[in-house]
Amino acid sequence: MKRIVKRQEMAGGKMVLNEIEAPIIARVAQPGQFVILRANEKGERVPMTIADTDQEKGTITVIFSVAGRSTALFKTLQVGDSYQNVVGPLGRPTEVEMVGTAICVGGGTGVAVLYPIAKKLKRLGSRVVSIIGARTEELIILQEEMNAVSDELLICTDNGSFGRNALVTDLLEEVLKRETPGIVVAIGPVPMMKRVSEITRPRNIKTIVSLNPIMIDGTGMCGSCRVEVEGVMLLACVDGPEFDGHKVNFDLLMQRLRAYHEEEQLALDAHGVKEVHKCRMDEEIKAKDLDNGHLAEVNAA
Repeated sequence: MKRIVKRQEMAGGKMVLNEIEAPIIARVAQPGQFVILRANEKGERVPMTIADTDQEKGTITVIFSVAGRSTALFKTLQVGDSYQNVVGPLGRPTEVEMVGTAICVGGGTGVAVLYPIAKKLKRLGSRVVSIIGARTEELIILQEEMNAVSDELLICTDNGSFGRNALVTDLLEEVLKRETPGIVVAIGPVPMMKRVSEITRPRNIKTIVSLNPIMIDGTGMCGSCRVEVEGVMLLACVDGPEFDGHKVNFDLLMQRLRAYHEEEQLALDAHGVKEVHKCRMDEEIKAKDLDNGHLAEVNAA
């Protein structure tokens, strides 16, 4: 049993921060790694990237939005309640070094994953330019934390309620007109990471993305988190979760993420959850595919 010592609702209650007692994990975890949480004996195993650690307190921090039945259950847990299991750290740590200038791009809850990586890049001596975005001002998270580890922080929202009225990819293209980074790290909705990789590929800029396929055991046994990277099937839980964005088959990943959409919606309805974030860029890509007659081909693959 792992006790929650701090709970904070963020983004108008749409996201939740949990600081959890896990001294062994806190002592050895590195940026980019994740844990698997289970609320109770009958609960699902849910992977979540570690957003922060405190070795002195022996705690780890995770941030999540309600995206299904299990995260809806997680949201009901309060300070003093415990997770049945917290397993980790799992996955490969972020492999970065001092690169001169690094651009860190985060969307939605992806900012929670991006933060420890940006902090590591800053600690190594890189100049960090961070771009974070969300649909609205209230959905922007970790602004102060990202500002503290960035030499420059740019913020945008879909509706212009805070920062620039733009997508993070729009700001990235603007920054690349004046910066020549050694690395770009992009974490957020899959369509966003795909678009970032498309922007950086012709410029030959190393690009790291963190993938979020369906995952069960987190140790490579079930094979459910397989992703195609440079034509080879790899497992996000043991080979990732971070990969070279220029080598990832994002279309196949998006197809696999949609596999249980109807079941997930039924579970959300059963818990009374009325609204789940939909990436605006995802909707734009779907519309474009429909116009071009490609969506049926992707779904049939």
